[in-house]
Amino acid sequence: QQWRESERASERPATGSMEAPDLTSFDISNLDRKDAFAEAYRGNGGHQVEKVHIRLQQRNRRKCILTVTGLADDLDLKRICKALKKNFKCNGAVVKDDEYGEVIQLQGDHRQGVVQFLTENEICPREIIVVHGH
Repeated sequence: QQWRESERASERPATGSMEAPDLTSFDISNLDRKDAFAEAYRGNGGHQVEKVHIRLQQRNRRKCILTVTGLADDLDLKRICKALKKNFKCNGAVVKDDEYGEVIQLQGDHRQGVVQFLTENEICPREIIVVHGH
């Protein structure tokens, strides 16, 4: 009720008395020079370090597949897959994917165990591991 048109009409200034805002004294202080992709680069001579993604894909009602993507190209993925299979007592494979390159696939939900395995064996640091489906 207090915002009716008739009450606000008496509080409005006359149409000719409105002044334009002064745009010459505009201060922009939030445009500091910060690289938006700085966290994606490490001290490797400026080479971009990819994130390691650990995803869980549902196969059917009870079965699921764990995929590990983004590991460095110079790593021996077959040896890592063999160690993961032995450690978690499951089956797995290294699969060539068009989008992600070589991907490690494991049967079962071993997300936290794989993160712990990768960090303890110094395959990749914890900061670049992203666990999906949490």
